[in-house]
Amino acid sequence: MAKADRTGKRKGRESFRTRVPDLGYYFIVTDTNETEENYMYGLRDSLPKDLQGRIVIKVSKAKTDGLFIACKEQAAMEPQYGEPWIVFDRDKVVRFDQIIETARQEGINVGWSNPCIEIWFDAYFGKMHSYQDSVTCCREFANTFEKKTGQKYKKSSQQIYTLLNRYGNEAEAVKIAKCRLAQYLRDGTGNPSEMCPCTTVHKLVSEIWKKAEPYN
Repeated sequence: MAKADRTGKRKGRESFRTRVPDLGYYFIVTDTNETEENYMYGLRDSLPKDLQGRIVIKVSKAKTDGLFIACKEQAAMEPQYGEPWIVFDRDKVVRFDQIIETARQEGINVGWSNPCIEIWFDAYFGKMHSYQDSVTCCREFANTFEKKTGQKYKKSSQQIYTLLNRYGNEAEAVKIAKCRLAQYLRDGTGNPSEMCPCTTVHKLVSEIWKKAEPYN
């Protein structure tokens, strides 16, 4: 039921829409405990203070097979917020391609990484190595991270976004990710599960910064 305003009249739906951030409300559903969530909140917190109310990033968690369902339910509850994403890794997910395709059919954007999000982090340091499984990828990225930053890599770190940008280059990472994805597509590789290493998380990051850039 709509609330009353100070005159005692009921507020219509239009009055609530004025609260919607004009540069986008991103709700992102991920299947991990901390890594992707901390990265995305780090991105949010890096935005200029006067923009943090104009681009809103909210992250929630769900089981892998239920990612697009949880995202769709969120979209139904708050239909005025039009930037739904799911972010998840290939890792050992059996229905990886099907989850991505179903999400897209439902109008949900997908930021996937194969084999894991550390392959996207890897690009911050100038190269996306050809790691074919998540165990190797995480181990080798941890070595790279320590060499570049002088710190141990922790998947639970709340400073991961800050550290990647302090010691790496996000603009270069985006270029590397875009080139790698384009190469697979030129070669006729259409299934994300066959694109390794590869990621589309850069699309989400680029979109948010593209909206923020004119106001910096």
